[in-house]
Amino acid sequence: MASGAGLSAAQEAPSAAELDWRWKSQLPESVRNSLPVFCEGGYLPSGTGDGGLIASGDAAASDGEAVPLHASGLTARYEIDKELYLQGDVRLSQGSFQVTGPEARYNQSIGLVSIQGPLVSRGEGFVLTGERAKYSVESGRFDINTATFLLHGPEMRGRAGSLSRFDDSLVEIRDGMLTTCGPQQNDWAIVASDIKLDQAEGFGTAKHVRLEVLDVPVFYWPYASFPIDDRRKTGFLYPQFGSSSAGSGAFIAVPYYLNLAPHYDATLTPQYIHGRGLFNELEGRYLSTLGQTTLQLGYIDNDSTYKDENPGENGQRWALDASTRAALGSGWNGYGDFSSVSDEDYLGDLNRSLDINQATHLQRKGGVRYQGPNQYFDVYINDYQTVSDRIAQADRPYAQLPEVIYAGTAEAGWFEAGLESQYTWFYRDNETLTGLDRANGQRFRARPELALPMRALWGFSRPSVSLDYTRYELDDYSAGDGAFDRTVPVVEWDNGLYFDRQSSLFDVPYNQTLEPRLYYAWADAEEDQNYIPSFDTDVQTFRFEQLFQPDRFVGGDRVGDANQLTVALTSRFNDLLTGAERARVSIGQVQYFDDREVTLFGEGGGTRSRSPLAGEVVLNPLQNLQIRSSGLWDPDTGETEEGRSQLVFHSQDYRYLASVGHTYSKDNLEQSDIAAVLPATDRVSLIGRWVYDSTLDRTVGSLAGIEYNNCCWSVQLVHQNYLTDDQELDSRILFQVQLKGLGGSGGASTSISNAIYGFDERERRRFGTP
Repeated sequence: MASGAGLSAAQEAPSAAELDWRWKSQLPESVRNSLPVFCEGGYLPSGTGDGGLIASGDAAASDGEAVPLHASGLTARYEIDKELYLQGDVRLSQGSFQVTGPEARYNQSIGLVSIQGPLVSRGEGFVLTGERAKYSVESGRFDINTATFLLHGPEMRGRAGSLSRFDDSLVEIRDGMLTTCGPQQNDWAIVASDIKLDQAEGFGTAKHVRLEVLDVPVFYWPYASFPIDDRRKTGFLYPQFGSSSAGSGAFIAVPYYLNLAPHYDATLTPQYIHGRGLFNELEGRYLSTLGQTTLQLGYIDNDSTYKDENPGENGQRWALDASTRAALGSGWNGYGDFSSVSDEDYLGDLNRSLDINQATHLQRKGGVRYQGPNQYFDVYINDYQTVSDRIAQADRPYAQLPEVIYAGTAEAGWFEAGLESQYTWFYRDNETLTGLDRANGQRFRARPELALPMRALWGFSRPSVSLDYTRYELDDYSAGDGAFDRTVPVVEWDNGLYFDRQSSLFDVPYNQTLEPRLYYAWADAEEDQNYIPSFDTDVQTFRFEQLFQPDRFVGGDRVGDANQLTVALTSRFNDLLTGAERARVSIGQVQYFDDREVTLFGEGGGTRSRSPLAGEVVLNPLQNLQIRSSGLWDPDTGETEEGRSQLVFHSQDYRYLASVGHTYSKDNLEQSDIAAVLPATDRVSLIGRWVYDSTLDRTVGSLAGIEYNNCCWSVQLVHQNYLTDDQELDSRILFQVQLKGLGGSGGASTSISNAIYGFDERERRRFGTP
């Protein structure tokens, strides 16, 4: 009868998690402030729970001697050298082992303590409760029947038919359940016949594992290994699944992580794609004392859908992406990037995890770079894979085999001397090309400069003279001798004044500046340079920043003629309390004194006497709100030629995200972009983005979804439309489940992060401390 009463009392006693769990209002302020809004409560810090003892000391004395057992109770009966019987508020401790309960017997002959529950045992970051327990004084092993447990670090709780605690870090559970959900909230749980939690190694293992959702089994593993902290561990990661109408169909992937050594690891992701077959991706990472190298591979041996769409192809498809970075010391760095795919449709059909963007050209580049206080040196080789066969050979980029860049400055009394130089060997396959497009060869460019910088608190003036020299040694050159040079003298004079005043707005003191600027540029370039091939040159898009540049071309094959004066004005408003720049307004215009005769095969010239007005406005009225707008307005026609505007907002905790954008280019493009993440409740958020092209009068991209969070799991479900290379609007469904402390499946958050500003930071904070 007494035994039955004891069982009833144990069952009614609070679990280990319930001992330390509190509603949010009952938690210490430091813990309460760290909880996400969707958590109703949390755990007290380790060692502050009710009725427990704070663990201290070691299991053994520092000199190797046995640590004595300390015991107390309201009543005691002792048989010398045989048995100690304690009853009523029993407390036992030996080193870091501590337990409380109503009754205990200590058998001295075998060194075994039997404790009758309900009992509570506490250690560093650990709480155990149970019905009955046995403790070995010599080995420190602690066995509990009908147990519950709480790990404070990962906030992982559970129950067990029986539990063995070998030390502060190692626990074995039989017929157990564990979850990171709060007490009485079994939204999900892992149930297994045998569970081993090793806090020293940072992982757990389990046999005959069931994943249960609301007590309903949904998945089974014969064996599983899972992390219980942030350390890496070899084992299966959570399955990924999804669907797309862009040719991939439904897929399921089961990643396997290999923690091969502290400095290198790998992830193998086999996945089955409906209609295509078995597709494998492999990522390897290697970290040396110099830097990190990453290698990513994708391979499918027999893509049935691709073979049906491309008769004659064998269905083998692959992709490779490799990158390396090395800090060599003393300002030297090495780098390398290499990407390649088997066919032009691979990126759209198969790529989900490789760091290769949808692109027409994939870069292969490697070199070494030096960055010093007054010098810069870079030497590399660079080539491309043109992914699309539809791109004409004449439109494909040149390889640089190699390119060498050197730049440096030096003080010479009142003067400043500088040099920018570049040597490049350009090459591409020219077998099918004619005219200037056939040309390959070497180009050397040097731009020495002598300037007289003058600076004061109220302004600056910097007159300078430079000589832009270019030398060509070309092969397969059709316009004459392939060896020729070009020399262009350039004069610049940059001037600025600085005025400021202090005032206040809404009781906030601020400093306003007024910064007028005059910039003159003159370049005596020959008018006709179209006998020179275009290896890497293009016309710069006119922006506010270009007001203060002498050349309207980017690249080395054209040097623009110039005789022009820029007049500009900038005003800033700085918060004197925080130092933050709350607003910046700039406007400027170029006055041309001569026509621009130099062109890039007809582009880049001009006869107008003044440029459009170029302006930009940046407003930061709040720490989490930025409004940015820039544009070009033609005073001669009264028309806006170009405009870009964007508003970006996020709340302090990143629960609210919003951005509104508009892009306009006369006779070319007009797009509007709206994106937001808005909480509907503390746990439910709405996710959306819409991109509309007014020129095409159609939607060119959209994303709509919903996110649910509580304190132990979250789910994201989104529908995405996106424009493909063939101008078709494809769609896909993305789904992601995140189980707190155990990772997640699916890939929705990555796509949302790419679409909505601030969402990646929001993901980081969802289960962490802001």
